[in-house]
This record gives sequence, structure tokens and C-alpha cells, in this order.
Amino acid sequence: MPDKPQRKSAVATRRGDDGTTGLLFGSARVFKDEPRTEAYGDVDEAVAALGLARAELGLKAQYGTLPRTLDGLPDLILRLQRELFVVGAELATDPAALDRQVAGVTRVTAAMVDGIDAILAETEAAVEMPREFVVPGETRLSAALELARTIVRRAERRAVAIRRAEPIPEDQLVPYLNRLADLLWILARAAEQGESRTATPSRAEPALPRGQAGD
Repeated sequence: MPDKPQRKSAVATRRGDDGTTGLLFGSARVFKDEPRTEAYGDVDEAVAALGLARAELGLKAQYGTLPRTLDGLPDLILRLQRELFVVGAELATDPAALDRQVAGVTRVTAAMVDGIDAILAETEAAVEMPREFVVPGETRLSAALELARTIVRRAERRAVAIRRAEPIPEDQLVPYLNRLADLLWILARAAEQGESRTATPSRAEPALPRGQAGD
């Protein structure tokens, strides 16, 4: 019997089989383990982690267990996911084509940073702040937000390395990632407190001195 013709995939172009990928606005291809591709890969990962948080909120809404204090969180997370696409686009731009970026579409703007600052201040004012480091995992929602936070911090570190090697004028990308990581930490606390849970402190309760047990 003749071999069946192989169907072509619209997703698997096979151009990356050699370990390279293309950048926006550029014809040259770069290796997938270069700092720039690592950085926007981290951003992509952060978007996915935020998707876990949004899915958890969707389940709570479906079953009627979403606290009223968290009503606006699904829309906020979706907004952050979309803004991270802007971050990823800026990181994925060919350095020789920075002048072709569009503010708010393929380049992070000062207004985006200010927007995060405003949400951060509003949320922090409504949250009881822990007095020490906390261990993630009190709720699935807060754990997903913490996971996203740590990935954003990794993206921030990669972006700092890129900025040091290739200075970018009027760069708002690193400040945005820095503020976003702070916001995600605060949102994780808001998520815990919205479900009447308290963050677990990083240190265990100190043991009682000998001779005092049962006093």
C-alpha cells in the first residue's frame, strides 16, 4: 500500500528543529537558549502560572465559593496576563528594530508601570501585612500567585542582564516586572485573607525551654 501523505501542522513549522527561533521585526534567527529568548520564555511561563490562578477563581465562581472581596481578581489577573504579552513582545524584538515597537503593544510604557503602582497601593491598604517571611501554599489560589511571582522575578533577572549588555533608552520593562512581582505577593496575601486564611510563617514556633512544658 502507498504511504499516506504526511499532514503538515500549522503550529509545528520545523524551522526551530535546529535550535533557533526568530525575533520580532528581524530576519536573523537566534538560538533558543540566548538570554533574550530565555527572558521572554520566562514571561510566557508567568502568563501560564497566572492562568492557574484565574482558573482557580473560575472554579470558585462556578461553585459559588468566590469571596466577595476577590470579585475583581479574575479581571485583574487577565489584565496582567495581557500586559505580560507586551513585556514578552518587547523582549522578543530584534535589538536592531527597537524603533519599530509600538507603545503599549510591543513596548512597556510608564503608564503601565504607574497602573501597577496604583493597584499595589490600593491592595496593600486593604491587606494585613505579615510581620515575617511566609511559606507559600496556604491556598491553591495564593500558591498559584506565588508561583507566578517567582517566575516574574526570574524574568526580571534575565531582563536586567539584557539591559546591562544592551542599554535600552527609556526602559520601563524592568521597573514593570519589579512592581508586578511585588503586586503578586500582595495579591497572594489578599487571596489568603479573602478566604479567612493566615499565611504560614517561614519559621516554626520556638520550642519551649526544658522544664516549662505544661507549666
